[in-house]
Amino acid sequence: MTATTMELFSMAGALPIKERSLLVERLLESMHPTDKEIDELWKIEVERRIDDIESGKVKTIPGDEVFAKIRERYAK
Repeated sequence: MTATTMELFSMAGALPIKERSLLVERLLESMHPTDKEIDELWKIEVERRIDDIESGKVKTIPGDEVFAKIRERYAK
């Protein structure tokens, strides 16, 4: 690790948790830039799924029920 990197690491560690979280988010984004088109498509899909749930078109299943079925299926 270079001296500059060590200094940055030390400075980052001294930041309040909210600022460190933002820094981590920005660093990760710089390594894997988001694709605005994909983000928009996911937003549309999420909104469609919410509409389906709220309209009753789709029935949700509680998580504990789902996990119980998975455990039952793979316990054999």
